Amino acid sequence: MNSEVIRKDTPGCSDKIFLNSAGASLMPKTVVDATIKFLYEEQEFGGYAAAVQNAGLINQFYEETAKLINTKPSNIAFAGSSTDGYAKALSSISFKEGDCIITTNDDYISNQIAFISLQKRYHIEIIRVANLPDHELDLEDFERLIKKHNPKLIAVTHIPTNSGLIQNVEGVGKLCKQYDVLYLVDACQSVGQIVVDVENIHCDFLTATGRKFMRGPRGTGFLYVSDKALNRKMYPLYLDSLGAKWTAFDDYQVHDTAKIFELFERPYAALVGFAEALSYANAIGMDQIESYNRKLADTLRINLQNNDFRVLDKGNRLSSIVTFCQPDGNVEKIHKALSDHKVFFKENRREDALIDFTSKNVDHAIRLSPHYFNTMEEIEKVSQLLENIRH
Repeated sequence: MNSEVIRKDTPGCSDKIFLNSAGASLMPKTVVDATIKFLYEEQEFGGYAAAVQNAGLINQFYEETAKLINTKPSNIAFAGSSTDGYAKALSSISFKEGDCIITTNDDYISNQIAFISLQKRYHIEIIRVANLPDHELDLEDFERLIKKHNPKLIAVTHIPTNSGLIQNVEGVGKLCKQYDVLYLVDACQSVGQIVVDVENIHCDFLTATGRKFMRGPRGTGFLYVSDKALNRKMYPLYLDSLGAKWTAFDDYQVHDTAKIFELFERPYAALVGFAEALSYANAIGMDQIESYNRKLADTLRINLQNNDFRVLDKGNRLSSIVTFCQPDGNVEKIHKALSDHKVFFKENRREDALIDFTSKNVDHAIRLSPHYFNTMEEIEKVSQLLENIRH
């Protein structure tokens, strides 16, 4: 992995220290070029003709996504975001009163709100599995809850947006496979940051976004749908002409690939840009990206701890999301020091992660999320900057 070439490919990192890839990362120049080129073709020929002329580039999205997460192109659907794909996956499940969803304390805010919405509408039960003292998922509790409640769905966020925790989605997947429970994984913060392999996770659905660690355009994402789900004829509540064939005045026949979760109208320019972002990451190799990211994040956490900041990340495996605050729980001095020196970051609030931040007794946290276009020199510079406000 040639960091000099990568930084040259990333014009946005030349005049700032960008540590917000968990929010919306910096796109490589080739991603922007591919997106704009397609828009110019739409300007010249119209959207329909541009799509026909670029069928190969559009198909590349499915091929590169499949390569990234170790599956087949027929298992991939384009989505407008991870949450968009997540909602479509949920809508393919026929919930009824008394059904149960088992999830975790660290699931993403939008997912938790979706579960509560289902609870209010269908009177389903939401059960959150226990965490072990080291904040890892309690798999024994998971198995006990599966046996007791026979859940309609198990849903786990791979990496929460509010901490560096990497949840054991593979261990949960083995239980889901053993007990034949539908399994939905939110990989919004893990895809593009670490290796994600759906064959190891054993999930039925997995969602991700383009704008975060994948470094793609906003308004892009994908949904993985397993062969098991496709064979069970699971499809979203609202289909259109892309997902089904109108066979009679009052009937239709659904298609047999994950594209049944798509709609006919898609932002093709953004999709082509996302395909380029996927190709860019695949060319480098996710194993290399994960290894380098771990060094950046580990160094940053150690430096913060050495300077007596309160690092909030708990778990045996930690990611490139680093959350922290001052020992007294405040973040104002950190916020000002980073802003004054053109360091891009995110501030998380208690309402973003109500269960996690309540248990940690914090109202605000600063989130830094280094990625593979960052350098160790930038990590040391930010660490020094923050050390200065502690002394």
